[in-house]
Amino acid sequence: MLQPAYQADVVVVGAGVAGLSAAHRLISAGVTTAVLEAAPCVGGRMSTEKVDGFRLDRIGQLLSTAYPELALAPALAALALRSFAPGVLVHSDGRHHRAGAQPGAGGARGALHAVRALASAPRPSGLPRPGPASAPRARPGAPLGTAVDQARLAGALTRLATTPVERLLRRPELPAGRALAARGLPAGTIDGFLRPLLAALLCDPELSTSSRCADLALRAFAAGRLCVPEGGADVLPELLARSLPPGTVHTGVRVTSVATDTVTTAEHGEFRCRAVLVATDGVTAAELLPGLRVPDFHPVTVVHHTTDEPPATGGSLLLDADRGGPVAHTAVVSEVDPSRAPAGRALVSSTVLGPPPADVDTAVRIHLARLYGVPTARWETLAVHHTPRAVPAMRPPHDLRRPVRLLAGLYVCGDHRDTSTVQGALHSAHRAARAILADLGAAGSLHRADPVRTTARAA
Repeated sequence: MLQPAYQADVVVVGAGVAGLSAAHRLISAGVTTAVLEAAPCVGGRMSTEKVDGFRLDRIGQLLSTAYPELALAPALAALALRSFAPGVLVHSDGRHHRAGAQPGAGGARGALHAVRALASAPRPSGLPRPGPASAPRARPGAPLGTAVDQARLAGALTRLATTPVERLLRRPELPAGRALAARGLPAGTIDGFLRPLLAALLCDPELSTSSRCADLALRAFAAGRLCVPEGGADVLPELLARSLPPGTVHTGVRVTSVATDTVTTAEHGEFRCRAVLVATDGVTAAELLPGLRVPDFHPVTVVHHTTDEPPATGGSLLLDADRGGPVAHTAVVSEVDPSRAPAGRALVSSTVLGPPPADVDTAVRIHLARLYGVPTARWETLAVHHTPRAVPAMRPPHDLRRPVRLLAGLYVCGDHRDTSTVQGALHSAHRAARAILADLGAAGSLHRADPVRTTARAA
């Protein structure tokens, strides 16, 4: 059997959210596309481990209902988002303080289904009422400073929520910590609220991130609600994959080299195509595309515990302003999304930023006991997930629109080309698909053969 001139119009290397989203846009425009993924499943870093009825995210990315790309992707119309309680809880001096709740902050956008957190909902069957009397109580105000300081912060968040993105991107660029101080915000407000909040949003507790990226993160926080996908992080890439025609995604296929019209794999030889889109992580992309800049990364460790006596947080994200231990933020995730734990059990997920301590589980338990104000010695450890290259760093100067078109026929996308968020990964895919369609003239299908099967027959 003669091998066709092209086995697909476009070959996408990598089946993370960026590659899958780009493939969906290309196929919707009539461009035949094959997605090759080295791993046995799709999703990349957005993966979820299933253990005894629990759903445990490996990195635990926080989403926002204000992410525009979530609503712009038709394949994500069925995505259900479970929202945390408005604002966040901040632990400081042994107390919990409610902070950052914006009046009228957004619910779901477009066709997304944002579901209220369980602060006012009935508790799942079989789960006892949480929290002993010794648990810290939430108080408004501190550690945000005086009433004047709080009013200034509220005004700043309100302005961010309504400022056009392009205007934010024209602001002078500094490390986020320096930029916040230069705007006249009190040191107590920065260290007591903005630093732990941005650490949760950007995985950068030192605030070395570009101030423009920090402004975008704060804008999404102020305009929407923090949330997680119902059922686990891997639901998002799985929805994208299921929206593609059968036979589009091929897992377990390792790409060894790329060119403008060829992809070489370890298992199936060469694939002929009209264009190649590399949609892998930053390190793998640089291996396939020599000369591509490799970013630094923020390591992330997520520790999952279960208990039948969960602390009371009302479905809130809990931050540590005192930096009194390894945990940057934590939540009783099963209060926000009951599908992540079996009936009668609670799931507590905690995030450690930077290099973890030697005995991370013990250190996290001790810290959680202080944060929640409850004993944690009997909590069961479900998993400890350490990801050294979890989140690309965005130190200034950072180009939020790094080129996705390297040359005609060769393209790249991913969170390392935009912002280090799910929004950034999806937006870079949008830009890459648009560039490919412009270069191909939005040509329709040339050949609809399954490239893996065609190559196997030709061999």
